[in-house]
Amino acid sequence: MFHVELYSTANPSSSYSLKEAVLTGLAPDGGLFMPHHIIPLPNSFWSDFYQKSFNQICIEVAQHLLHPAVPNQDIPTLIHRAFNFEAPLVQLDDQISVLELFHGPSLAFKDFGAQFMAQLMAYFHPKSEKPLVILVATSGDTGGAVAAGFHNVPGIQVVILFPKGKVSPLQQKQLTTFDNNVTAVEIDGSFDDCQTMVKKAFLDKDLKKSVNLSSANSINIARLIPQSFYFFSAVQQLNTQNDIVVSVPSGNFGNLTAGLLAQSLGLPIKHFVASTNINDVIPIYLRTGRFTARPSIQTLSNAMDVGNPSNFDRMQALYGSTWNHMKSDISGYSFTDKQTLSSIKYIHDQYEYIADPHAAVGFLGLQSYLRENPKARGIFLATAHHSKFKQTIDQALNFDTPVHPVLNRLKNLSESYISLPNSNTTLKHLLLDKFT
Repeated sequence: MFHVELYSTANPSSSYSLKEAVLTGLAPDGGLFMPHHIIPLPNSFWSDFYQKSFNQICIEVAQHLLHPAVPNQDIPTLIHRAFNFEAPLVQLDDQISVLELFHGPSLAFKDFGAQFMAQLMAYFHPKSEKPLVILVATSGDTGGAVAAGFHNVPGIQVVILFPKGKVSPLQQKQLTTFDNNVTAVEIDGSFDDCQTMVKKAFLDKDLKKSVNLSSANSINIARLIPQSFYFFSAVQQLNTQNDIVVSVPSGNFGNLTAGLLAQSLGLPIKHFVASTNINDVIPIYLRTGRFTARPSIQTLSNAMDVGNPSNFDRMQALYGSTWNHMKSDISGYSFTDKQTLSSIKYIHDQYEYIADPHAAVGFLGLQSYLRENPKARGIFLATAHHSKFKQTIDQALNFDTPVHPVLNRLKNLSESYISLPNSNTTLKHLLLDKFT
């Protein structure tokens, strides 16, 4: 349970409250926050598990994790404000289902984390204090979800760093067309550069003294809590006695870590598949036991273009850095852009279902695992709506696919963003000028 205390992955003997962890995002020593103890959900939760609504699952899991830092009676309000959308499971055949995580305002799975985090941060942050500045890096979907989740939330300002030329045009519009408390910043570099700039800003003592910084990336523990909810929903909707395997298209590995958290709480998921594009440092680690960060390579599944996944530290913390245990629970597979395009076409031809490039990679990973484990039931995650990647989808399917109405509305909106070099000093000056 999180309310006991949390520690920094850089110092397992440290201790922090949930409020400190949520509002600061990154520990002062640069580590990520993790709970000292994860207590499984009680038997009473499971007795009527298959009858619960999505919101009831969210409320009960949140109460288990957050009380007494957030009293039980306050949690239903947070949940109802955060979620007016769910995560439906669509069965493709007798063995494979897809969990759709794109029914929130920005059409991406990160809406679950961003909407919940906005409510939790607003709950913890006194309105009388100086603004809380959310500094976040995005490789695609995070920015739009954070912008939508935090837009016009009182007492909170948002600064979103995105890599120049490395997010799709519609993804860029989703984070550059907000006003008021949302500032988009184009960085002349990669997502890894953006993420490094965010981390260095958090470790800059002078900056932290002057600006009240926090993060909405998956380095923030408040992102993992709500992302665990839909793993419960997936298992509930599948409702099978077979072994369940979940394939997670992975970049920064927050989503897979949230699945491991749900499993630690007692959710009966037998195995996870870490499905990546050619940025495959985790699949290589799972095969060899060696982790070597490297510069990311741009691909069609751009939200997964991460060469040094932050949440690997959390994965190691969950397993006590024991490679043998981790590789027994998680299989890793990586795929090229050519395979991704072929997967999009195969899924459409076989199931009349349109998958975005990230879901297509998740499908390939699940398919690879099921070949060796044919008795399992598989779920892969659809992390974004396909029309966010219309150019790629049209190329794969060779026809003009429809655009989601939410995205259609963006076409005529003008963009507003600041362009900066890949420079920690320049970002520091921007934050100081804007928020002091």
